[in-house]
Order: sequence, then structure tokens, then C-alpha cells
Amino acid sequence: MENQRAREEYVVVLDFLQHGYADDSRPLHRKETIVQAIGKDFFTLLELVPIANVKLKVYDEVYIGEGERDQISYIRGILWAKKLTQTARNELPFVVEKIVEKNEQKFINFFNNAGPISLRAHQLEILPGVGKRHAAEIIKIRQEKPFTSFDDIKARVTAISDPKKTIVNRILEELEGKDRFRLFVRAN
Repeated sequence: MENQRAREEYVVVLDFLQHGYADDSRPLHRKETIVQAIGKDFFTLLELVPIANVKLKVYDEVYIGEGERDQISYIRGILWAKKLTQTARNELPFVVEKIVEKNEQKFINFFNNAGPISLRAHQLEILPGVGKRHAAEIIKIRQEKPFTSFDDIKARVTAISDPKKTIVNRILEELEGKDRFRLFVRAN
């Protein structure tokens, strides 16, 4: 899969720990400032170290790509959802929802093009609140005319009352590792 090799270019800050982690036993003057963030393309949770004296806030968008970075010194590594701070955990659903809103067409394309993931399961079936019967309904409706927006899905598919929330919930489930299938989150 293409997105398995691709890297995040931009992230959204979930938490900024000026004095590092509380459980770090090093003296305060030697603790590393940490940024917990989520990628905008593949929802990769990352631990970053900002350039000295850079202050970031929750919801800031930061460039972490291959070129010159003006706010991030280096990427410390991939972060597991269970390692997120309480602040990052609290902000995660809101940040994911904003990313989904800004990339609505990407997720509309998913509804229009989703296919089987095995001989017995379809990508649409593993969305929260959608099962075999509702997946079949979505497929039938999209064959008549492709979906154009979340509002279009909401109006035409009775099984999904809020398609944006359905996508957000699926992304959060994938981040928590609740399912072996990955639709939106890059596997670590």
C-alpha cells in the first residue's frame, strides 16, 4: 500500500510539554521539551522535539517534512495512543474531527470507492454503526450516483446519521488499536 511508505509532512499539536515528561528523572535543566502531535495525512501519532525557545500551542499546524523545519528540531519517534498525555487524549477527537472536515473530499472518495478487504468483509462494514446490510445499502446508493459531500451521504443513506462522526470514530478506534484492519491510520 502506498501510504505505508509515505511520511507525514504536517502535524497538528496535541500537547506541548515545555519541561518534558513528569516521570523523567533528569534535572529540570536537562529535560527535553516534547511535542505530542498527530499527522494530517495518515493520522500518525508522533513525539517531536522543538527547536530551542520555540513555543507551540495545541492545534498549531507544524511542518515536519524533509525540507528545512522552522519549529521542529527532530522527530523522536512514533507514539502509541496509550502514551499520550491526558491533554493530548482530550484534544485528540477534536483534532481528528478538524482534519476530517478539512479533507472532506478524501473521505467522500472513500465512501464512493471502498471495496472488499477479505472474502467475507467489506471496508464499509467495519465503520462504526455500519454492518453488512447497511454496507449493501451504501453500495447500491453510490452506484446510482456518487456521493458529493457528507451532507449528501446524510441525506441519501438512512443508516448513517452523521458520516463525518462515523469516520472520526473509526479513526479513533484505529489509533487505539481496536481492529486489525486499517482504513485511515498508517500502521506503525
